[in-house]
Amino acid sequence: MLPKKNRLKKNKDFTKVIRQGKFSHSFFLSLKEAKNDLAQTRVGFVVSKKISKKATVRNKIKRWLREAVRANLDKIRSGKDIIFFTKKGIEEKKFWEIKQAVEKLLKKGSL
Repeated sequence: MLPKKNRLKKNKDFTKVIRQGKFSHSFFLSLKEAKNDLAQTRVGFVVSKKISKKATVRNKIKRWLREAVRANLDKIRSGKDIIFFTKKGIEEKKFWEIKQAVEKLLKKGSL
């Protein structure tokens, strides 16, 4: 579980990152990051109904993404807002594949 201080929750924060952020892409995952005026990094996740109509599948993907980010949280530079967008095909991946994709995207985005 991500600590509360590291969660991106408010709609206006998501909108700000989407408008001002920079994209990095992977095969089944995308990342958009923007600066914030805080001392910590905040992370949000978007898993649309296009991935799966079942909420249980979408929630499992979000839990796996949160755990992958939590494991790398100390390596991420502070003062960033990050949103992970999922793409079709992620529902068939294993946890370790998602974790590797998160690590690659964080390196690619120089975070």
